[in-house]
Order: sequence, then C-alpha cells, then structure tokens
Amino acid sequence: MNRVLYPGTFDPITQGHGDLIERASKLFDSVVIAVAANPKKNPLFPLEQRVELAREVTRHLPNVEVVGFSTLLAHFVKEQQANIILRGLRAVSDFEYEFQLANMNRQLAPDVESLFLTPSEHYSYISSTLVREIANLGGDITKFVHPAVARALAQRFKR
Repeated sequence: MNRVLYPGTFDPITQGHGDLIERASKLFDSVVIAVAANPKKNPLFPLEQRVELAREVTRHLPNVEVVGFSTLLAHFVKEQQANIILRGLRAVSDFEYEFQLANMNRQLAPDVESLFLTPSEHYSYISSTLVREIANLGGDITKFVHPAVARALAQRFKR
C-alpha cells in the first residue's frame, strides 16, 4: 500500500493545492494532508482552522485525511506510516529549495521517497501568499479557492 503525505502550511489551501490532492487521491491508496503549524511563517489562520478548511475542501475524497502537525516532517511521515512525501512545483524557482528539502528528508528518513507534481497550468500561478494579499485588498479570490476558504478570508479581512 502506498500512503503519501502532502505537507504544507496551507494558509490558506488553494485550488492549486486541491488540484494536486485530487490527482494524488487517484494515484495512491491513501493521502494524508499534513498541515504544518509553522509559527515562523506567522500564519494568517490558526492551525485548527487551516485543518478544518482542508477537511472541507477534501471532504468528497474518501481516501484523503487531514491532520495537523508541529514536529519534524521526517518523524511525522514515519508516525503516519507514509512511504512517500508529495510536494508541488509551480515554477522552476521552486525546484532548488524543494530539491534541497528532498535530499535532507532522504538523509533523515531514507525509506521515504519524495515525489513532485506540477499543478495544472491554469493553477500554476496561484499561491497562498497572493490569495491572502488579494483578499486583504478586497479583490475577488473566488476562482482561486474553495467557497469555504473564500468565506473564511472574507471574515478574517472584514473591515
């Protein structure tokens, strides 16, 4: 059984993330969306809300589960009994950092493989950072995120 873990801050989860999750759900027996606490990034939403939003976005996928974590990824992958780490690559600029992470994770968890997927081209420009900025400035984000995420952002940036 191949159990893949897709880690990220998901602050917020976007249509680009959803695209990768949908595709992973067809490729693997089990998909774990691992929402990182990551306080260094100073997330807009608390961990519990990011987990809940990811659950709402993936509710229709029976082989997908969402969990929050605040430990070393290499340890968490083993705790979750996953054998693959899934990462998304939007642009060439992502590759160097992701390559470095994959090599470090290989050292820390040699029995776990890293796999990279690119989002569909119509999602390749979407990032959580851009979505937060657009929402904060009152722009329309409805084509970039699930309706539940759009509502959460509207509530968060209510003026």
